[in-house]
Amino acid sequence: MAHEEKKLKLYSYWRSSCSCRIRIALNLKGLEYQYIPVNLLKGEQFSPEFQKLNPIGYVPVLVDGDIVISDSFAIFMYLEEKYPQHPLLPSDLQKKALNFQAANIVCSSIQPLQNLAKYIEEKASPDEKIPWAKRHIEKGFEALEKLLKDHAGIYATGDEVFMADLFLAPQVHAGIKRFNVDMAKFPLLSRLNEAYSELPHFQNAMPENQPDSPSAWGTC
Repeated sequence: MAHEEKKLKLYSYWRSSCSCRIRIALNLKGLEYQYIPVNLLKGEQFSPEFQKLNPIGYVPVLVDGDIVISDSFAIFMYLEEKYPQHPLLPSDLQKKALNFQAANIVCSSIQPLQNLAKYIEEKASPDEKIPWAKRHIEKGFEALEKLLKDHAGIYATGDEVFMADLFLAPQVHAGIKRFNVDMAKFPLLSRLNEAYSELPHFQNAMPENQPDSPSAWGTC
């Protein structure tokens, strides 16, 4: 029981790409954690209990003893400093900055606009939902292709897995599975996606493999 109380707790939603980034980081660092599902479709993020953890009502939230952290970027940086095993940021300053750039394109220039798709569906037309999301995802993917073309190796910024990969993998997965993005237009990202598909720590963190995923209940 004492071990259970000390374990990291991750409040997560199976389809959340922000949560997926942190699931990958925890896996790569070999950190055991308790998965606590938050059903966004049922509005559990607005419960008083969850609002105490994150007043804005977003996942993921990481609880490490008395420390509570929300926002995937902040959680990533916390994990990187507190649990330095398997570093996910390179020591080279230029390469580190490149990882920050790629991660920020995903979390600042793609995802917020992609997530407006539901608002567009409600306020404009259901027919506009997917085209809206695809437009902004593809714009971001075009930028990422240009940013990484002279730096990528096996992975996004070389031959080791770093921060950029953790942000890219869930976004590419969502682009393909949820928004029907034609990845033939993005050969570098397609190649990286194939590389991620061979990494168990990545695949174990993907949406369909989470305990709150509909596929885990035997439905689609």
